[in-house]
Amino acid sequence: MKLADLDDHALAAVVAERTGSMLVRLRDDLLERGTSAWELEVQGDRQAHELIVHLLAEARPDDAVLSEEGADSRERLDASRVWIVDPLDGTNEFASPPRRDWAVHVALVVDGVPAAGAVALPAMGGITLGTDPAPAFPLREDGPPRVIASRWSPSAAAQVVARALGAQVLGMGSAGAKAMAVVLGHADVYAHSGGQYEWDNCAPVAVAAAAGLHVSRIDGSPLRYNNASVYLPDFLICRPEYADTCLEALDHAVRRSRLWLPGDR
Repeated sequence: MKLADLDDHALAAVVAERTGSMLVRLRDDLLERGTSAWELEVQGDRQAHELIVHLLAEARPDDAVLSEEGADSRERLDASRVWIVDPLDGTNEFASPPRRDWAVHVALVVDGVPAAGAVALPAMGGITLGTDPAPAFPLREDGPPRVIASRWSPSAAAQVVARALGAQVLGMGSAGAKAMAVVLGHADVYAHSGGQYEWDNCAPVAVAAAAGLHVSRIDGSPLRYNNASVYLPDFLICRPEYADTCLEALDHAVRRSRLWLPGDR
């Protein structure tokens, strides 16, 4: 079947999976030849971007594309259909073998709302999670709630909800890998504030929502994409039963000036 014949959900999954497979081969080849972490990062970002742009141009030539690694065209603001992609999310982890917590994000936004998406986790057994078929709603494991956060340092939002829930904090790289940990039931909450852009969370949000998880900004408002400014620094992905507690704690922290809530772009 030609790429153009696939529906948007299947196309997102195929593009993410093919890109992830290419990245696994690329990393193996470069490591076999002997290379630096810098070269791994540069080649991974560049080749993943080029492949995704090529595949989307073949399948959906009339759609706009917003990629972390590409030049931003303001023409996308007038487009109804925009693919928002992060060709290699977790570049540092990709360049630090044998780390597995890196991902490929491919999402379609229609009029600002995620309509289809996929997140590939190529180094985690080649898993690709998409919006249709959606992942099964994750089972809740025994024990205290688990908040997934940056392996470097938890964001303010993660710290706020962890305290409110009496949760264990787990560290991981790649926004996509962290969000998919919640989708797969390995964590219960992913709350983030600061330092992300639309390509960092669009596909993960699409997949999490399709799985039946709560997704929103940390003030509870909907996540909107294809904005003039692509800075989208905060969000909450969690099991629905934790949403009210998380949002109340985040609102309290904002009102007490313990957490800065960025304004709309």
